[in-house]
Amino acid sequence: MKASLDVKIFHNPACGTSRNTLALIRNTGIEPTVIEYLVTPPTRSELTKLIDDAGLTVKEAIRKNVDPYRDLALEREGWTDEQLINFMLEHPILINRPFVVTDLGTRLSRPSETVLEILPLPQKGALSKEDGEQVIDANGKSIK
Repeated sequence: MKASLDVKIFHNPACGTSRNTLALIRNTGIEPTVIEYLVTPPTRSELTKLIDDAGLTVKEAIRKNVDPYRDLALEREGWTDEQLINFMLEHPILINRPFVVTDLGTRLSRPSETVLEILPLPQKGALSKEDGEQVIDANGKSIK
């Protein structure tokens, strides 16, 4: 059975890792469904499914270098997963990104090359990250 070419990315266009991940997806010839999660946040069930399907804990799915994380003192022990999910829904900037969903799995694509594990098509050619680091060679093969 052939994998579907449906790919969904929970994207933040202001994030270099998210832009690099999107470029890796597009380098296969697939145009994914792009969800700008700061504009259209996932629902509670979508968010918990993303986290579960990616094999992460809720704490692993939270961005730590943003103001709400510090302001809410989320680094302290004692917060339940339910409370942390509530904070992520209230402040979507707390959701780490980019999450990518395909028929082959769900990944938090940090680093961006993590997305290669779940893409249904191979890379079509060379690709470098925005910082100039080449990640895909001219033959469409991962350099790492």
